[in-house]
Amino acid sequence: MREEEMTEHPFELRSYGKRELAVKYNPRISADSAVKMLNRWIKMKPGLSEALEKTGLNPRAKCYTPAQVRLIVEALGAP
Repeated sequence: MREEEMTEHPFELRSYGKRELAVKYNPRISADSAVKMLNRWIKMKPGLSEALEKTGLNPRAKCYTPAQVRLIVEALGAP
């Protein structure tokens, strides 16, 4: 994302559907593939899966809480 786009549309820390957040990180691939890729990135980032589990993340949940989104963005950077 270009600098101008980031200032025009800053990333908002709020609740996101898993597909919605994944597509923000990977807008050029299908939503299903984007979710799989985001899940891989989360697993690969040391400590992130554990930190998300401590927030009560249910692997079957459809949404991330704002606290979970904050952890993901802190680990992976803003989409």
